[in-house]
Amino acid sequence: MSTSHFETDAIRNQLERTNFMEHSAPLFLTSSFVFDDAEDMRASFDEEKERSIYSRFSNPNTSEFVQKVCRMEGAEAGFAYATGMAAVYSTLAALLNAGDHIVSAGSVFGSTHALFTKFFPKWNITTSYFDVNFPNEIEKHIKPNTKILYAESPTNPAVDIVDLELLGKIAKKHKLILIIDNCFATPYLQQPISFGADLVIHSATKLMDGQGRVLGGVTVGRADLIREIYLFSRNTGPALSPFNAWILSKSLETLAVRVDRHCENALKVASFLEQHPKVATVKYPFLPSHPQYTIAKKQMKQGGNIVAFEIKGGINAGRTFLNHIKLASLSANLGDTRTIVTHPASTTHSKLSEDERRAVSITDGLVRVSVGLEHADDIINDLNQALLS
Repeated sequence: MSTSHFETDAIRNQLERTNFMEHSAPLFLTSSFVFDDAEDMRASFDEEKERSIYSRFSNPNTSEFVQKVCRMEGAEAGFAYATGMAAVYSTLAALLNAGDHIVSAGSVFGSTHALFTKFFPKWNITTSYFDVNFPNEIEKHIKPNTKILYAESPTNPAVDIVDLELLGKIAKKHKLILIIDNCFATPYLQQPISFGADLVIHSATKLMDGQGRVLGGVTVGRADLIREIYLFSRNTGPALSPFNAWILSKSLETLAVRVDRHCENALKVASFLEQHPKVATVKYPFLPSHPQYTIAKKQMKQGGNIVAFEIKGGINAGRTFLNHIKLASLSANLGDTRTIVTHPASTTHSKLSEDERRAVSITDGLVRVSVGLEHADDIINDLNQALLS
């Protein structure tokens, strides 16, 4: 167990120096690694030695990145992926068998929802959704064949909060594997393992990179589960590239200072929007008006960088708002240095019916803002002029 603070670990936990005595960890752009002799090669493949064999299995750069995330999350082991969705799919596919059942929060990322509803049923893997606003009803969805309890917190895009401590107790009671997507919070703001999670997943593309440069994902948690995930992943090939791992590992060195500013800006934006005459409602975890404010304060250090708000006037008002944005970006990404706005009902979730959208807290006028690192006044001025246009 480290005795250093989060920020110090993020900066000082890196690869051992080579004989060149570099200060910053070097790039290992190699597909494979060599062996001293036949016995060294045999022992390496038999895993008697902990070393890199092939970059689809492991690489010094990916190992450094994984070790940093493990240390941040309080995890025993992990594996890094080419994308966040590769991490989600590979983690679930490695642990599930035909006939298994998942209980998931209803509010999950669109591609995760597609896995649960379009692809896993082909292999006789089923999913039941619980409403995050009624956590006391979670247990009624558990069946004899339920294997995994899954949730995001905060959720995408409505920024709902799920009580991780409650999920941990339910998972332990029913002997389920609790998997938490911690992408929105990052390990700086929230450590789900401390509340009972067995595995934690991140899309490192978001705040971990923080500058919209590279794709990546990572799963960390219990060593026995990661072993199964590793064996599946080394054979199916979704591994993170060494270059992207190097970028992400360097990005983690500034995660705390970046997220601090993101959160500071986001709270200012949320507080401004809450008083705006064109805004019906605002959801931000650290606003006292948030329905799960008490839970957010219990399990998060700060409120994160995502603000969701409802524009008066529905879908047309949402489209008008986007068309008048000048400073912020219109993009499907989030967690960037640049502020990004999206209108889910007319874009990312437009193929869902109105009832389906409302079931996961996506109303017609809902706008998601990924608050960036620009000056807060400039972000607020841009949102204000777009709302008044």
